[in-house]
Amino acid sequence: MFHRLKQFKLYLIFGLIIVLGGAYWGFYLHQLHQADQASTKLTLTNVSYDPTREFYTTYDQYFQKYWQQKTGQQININVSNGGSGKQANAVIDGNQADVVTLAGAQDITSIQKAGLIDKNWEQAYPHHSAPYTSTIVFLVRKNNPKHIQDWDDLVKANVKSITPNPKTSGGARWNFLAAWAYANAHHLNAKQFVKKMYQNVAVLDAGSRDATTTFVQNQQGDVLVTWENEAKLTLKEHPGKYEIVTPSISIKTEPSVAVVNQVAKSRHTTKVANAYIKQLYSTKAQRIIAQNFYRPTNQKVAQAYKSEFPAVKMVTIDDPQFGGWAKVQQKFFADNGIFDQIYTK
Repeated sequence: MFHRLKQFKLYLIFGLIIVLGGAYWGFYLHQLHQADQASTKLTLTNVSYDPTREFYTTYDQYFQKYWQQKTGQQININVSNGGSGKQANAVIDGNQADVVTLAGAQDITSIQKAGLIDKNWEQAYPHHSAPYTSTIVFLVRKNNPKHIQDWDDLVKANVKSITPNPKTSGGARWNFLAAWAYANAHHLNAKQFVKKMYQNVAVLDAGSRDATTTFVQNQQGDVLVTWENEAKLTLKEHPGKYEIVTPSISIKTEPSVAVVNQVAKSRHTTKVANAYIKQLYSTKAQRIIAQNFYRPTNQKVAQAYKSEFPAVKMVTIDDPQFGGWAKVQQKFFADNGIFDQIYTK
């Protein structure tokens, strides 16, 4: 009897050891799993230009799901918005961007010249690393009280315009160049034409979204010169209060994207940064692009959304009157360039 009792106690103790050991081992594995999960969480920073907030909010949600399904990793995405030129300077000055999605190639080239982006960045992705395009239009108040139809209306004495500063805003540079193209197309003195236009600018904000706020929220100016996507977003957010006027000639705007190679390398985010940009060209992302009023580069998606985007006569940055961004930046927007010469306020 005593022997059986002793044997039973031994079995009991042994069983408790197994149970407790198993519980501890389960707890250990859980903690190990939690630590592993924490180690797989990534943070990606996208430094972007002013009017992309709404688009990247939606795209980032899509990409987070895509990346987790593909790799099992969770990812946090931080987006910084501002005038494109200011954003480029911030990255050069140390803002730790893994990717940049800016208003034009010139801003990314300035970061490349600072040694942070590879020289061949424009060839890294399709369409010279421009996954979407837009154009420049006018936003006017309901019923267009000043009867604004084209660029020549913006030089009339009774018309006050709102447009950002080309020294800080990428969108503002496109605005300037579209007006310049109109003057050349009509055999006008382009320099004098844009000088008159900027004499009528009521407020010269730092970025495109700031300019929209000035026009829409602060009710300043008769016309906002802006991105097509920004104008369409305003119509959506303020139904019945504004109208879009498409000028007789505009410019094909090509916002550009790139991995900030040196930052991504140091932060071990090169793989996810490349995937982030590559996915912008996916069919799903191209639909998101169109739904946020940018013109998709995927022709099938563009055809599906054709009714959303009217035909516009557009010049390009490589038109002979411009000769590409390197020449444009030096001629028009560098210190003592044409903009500095004509803008005297």
